[in-house]
Amino acid sequence: MRMFSRSVVIAALCAVVALVASCAGGGADDDQSATATQAGPAGVVPEGLEEFYSQAVNWGSCEGFSTDGSDLSGFDCARITVPLDYADPDGATAEIALSIATATGDKIGSLLVNPGGPGASGLGTAVVTEGTPVAERFDTIGFDPRGIGASTPSVRCLDADETDARRQDLDIDMSPAGIAQSEAENREYARKCAERSGAELLAHVGTYEVVRDMDVIRSVLGDEKLNYLGYSYGTRLGSTYAETFPERVRAMVLDGALDPQQDPVEEVILQAAGFQKAFDAFVADCVTSADCPLGTDPAAADERFRSLVAPLVDKPAETTDPRGLSYADAITGVQQALYSPRLWGLLRGGLSSLVDGTGDALLHLADMYEGRAEDGTYSNLNDAFNAIRCADDPPEMDRGVLGEADTRFRQVAPFLDDGRGTGSAPLDICAFWPTPSTNQPHAIDAPGVPPIVVVSTTEDPATPYQAGVDLAAQLGGVLVTYRGTQHTVVFDGEECVDDVVADYFVDLAVPRTGLAC
Repeated sequence: MRMFSRSVVIAALCAVVALVASCAGGGADDDQSATATQAGPAGVVPEGLEEFYSQAVNWGSCEGFSTDGSDLSGFDCARITVPLDYADPDGATAEIALSIATATGDKIGSLLVNPGGPGASGLGTAVVTEGTPVAERFDTIGFDPRGIGASTPSVRCLDADETDARRQDLDIDMSPAGIAQSEAENREYARKCAERSGAELLAHVGTYEVVRDMDVIRSVLGDEKLNYLGYSYGTRLGSTYAETFPERVRAMVLDGALDPQQDPVEEVILQAAGFQKAFDAFVADCVTSADCPLGTDPAAADERFRSLVAPLVDKPAETTDPRGLSYADAITGVQQALYSPRLWGLLRGGLSSLVDGTGDALLHLADMYEGRAEDGTYSNLNDAFNAIRCADDPPEMDRGVLGEADTRFRQVAPFLDDGRGTGSAPLDICAFWPTPSTNQPHAIDAPGVPPIVVVSTTEDPATPYQAGVDLAAQLGGVLVTYRGTQHTVVFDGEECVDDVVADYFVDLAVPRTGLAC
């Protein structure tokens, strides 16, 4: 289950309300010719990396930069060069794609924003500050981390046809034969990733390399210290940057936190429990209407939902798209809609359509999650997600642990239990990955870092509230609690949160301890 990115949620909401224009960024005209800006080097410049930290940025049209359907027409874009391997700065290089929404007033500096994923393009995320005091005082900078989107080289494992086929492959058979088949498919996926992306790139797409890219971005934009807003997996980038370069942080807000010391298997279990809570909240809202497709009894909603999706295992639901709605895509579409109450109406409609035997709405939601465009092409969201998580975290090789985790997953998220659990589970893709992981779960240690603001939502389905509590404690930061059922909240229109975040970025006014909205 992927940590959902802020950019995909924004794209989903824009599609639902058909207000793409209001979701686009403000800024320079797309036809503007490229302009070289020499703002750096600024702040600390590591020895041997001077040429990267001092390079000019050639801002120009964003035409050809969007890889996920984001409307970048209101921004300028550029690419900067970084070492592929920071231990070998004279070796191969990578290009990092940037977008900019320029400050509309008296500029303080630049604010780097990441939407999460991992694997999501961040270029469209420069829009998040629009209409806030932060947009007036900061250039808002989106970026595609190395290997992702418009950055090059990019991670690619499967082509569009192969990805479509993989989505039809349910992988729900937990018999010994089914597990063997799933592991063979995972092994083949890893082989194709190595063949098509190259082992050198796969070895250098992890969080530790990305935070070094972020430091290069800081310097070339002319900022002595970093201003950063990270959502979801973007909080891992932020906390790792703080640990690596604590003296180079000016202001940092981390929303929808991952706890860096948490075991990855345990993280999945807690996330499953979070999705169950979000589903329960959706059900409580749905059953107030007589036409709720899950009935009127909340206690029976899990069973009713399973009865709706179970037939898809044997026969996909009809859609106007010839693919049909598979069981796997139905689950994916539902999970996407659970990230925000503003998508619940679409989820209710999708489930109602499924009652009638059609699956277009849920397939549309699943396509958004999977990064599939209307023309059938895919962004590299999923391939990059797998590459980054395999680079970041050691794979779980203990089959007993995996079997126990599968059992616990079904217990804490009964609406997702297909009834096929056996107490066993296959080894994950990362067990067959061609390059080793570069990190171990650990508590963040960032001595001397200034106060960092961590925002955590009480009923966040993807990044449970307690992870934010724990991360704030590790960083010695300040926790802001938002009482709600959604994934991430900063600059989502909640004044109580947005005002304190804006004051913090602009004036370095640290929120009071214990603030809850």
